Amino acid sequence: MEQPSAMELMPSEEAPNALVARSSAAALAEVSPRTQLLLGRMFADPHLLEKPERTELVAQLRECVAANPHVSELRVLLGMALCVNFEVPDAIEELRESVRLAPDSFIAQLKMGELWMRLRVMPKAEEHTHAAARLATNRAQSELARRQAASIRTMKQAGIERGGYKSPWLVISRAVRKLRRRESREIAVAADLS
Repeated sequence: MEQPSAMELMPSEEAPNALVARSSAAALAEVSPRTQLLLGRMFADPHLLEKPERTELVAQLRECVAANPHVSELRVLLGMALCVNFEVPDAIEELRESVRLAPDSFIAQLKMGELWMRLRVMPKAEEHTHAAARLATNRAQSELARRQAASIRTMKQAGIERGGYKSPWLVISRAVRKLRRRESREIAVAADLS
């Protein structure tokens, strides 16, 4: 006799959310004890981790994300570890993907807002922090979002803000376009001379 699947045992409205929660918990349970130890130390004080430990933590979390690419929480942890390891562009991408995978995730929105705040990109920081505040489900989460929003307001009042985030690719693509224009002008001049 065939066993019923988990989807068949759950009410239809709750089934997708319940399965996501179970898969997230299972993926987080797969994090090795060594990685859990390093994560605990990172949360206690990021400055405690030496460079080899930070590199090891990032590598282990990358493996976890590769094994479970649809688990938003793992991407949040990887994004945080990348920040601690000073790999900001990769952290932005991981947190952005985490928000894309789970737009209703409090922690994904809060950490994306925190990263933008630390990078002084206030409009994006405000947007994600506000989203996190709306998603808060308890007083602790509300307080975290409130404090982050207050920090953003204080920074804005003090004039600590960048003009906006620009991708490093923008600078590279601009230089390539200039080079191509120069080459096409030289070719046109050479053709006129012949």
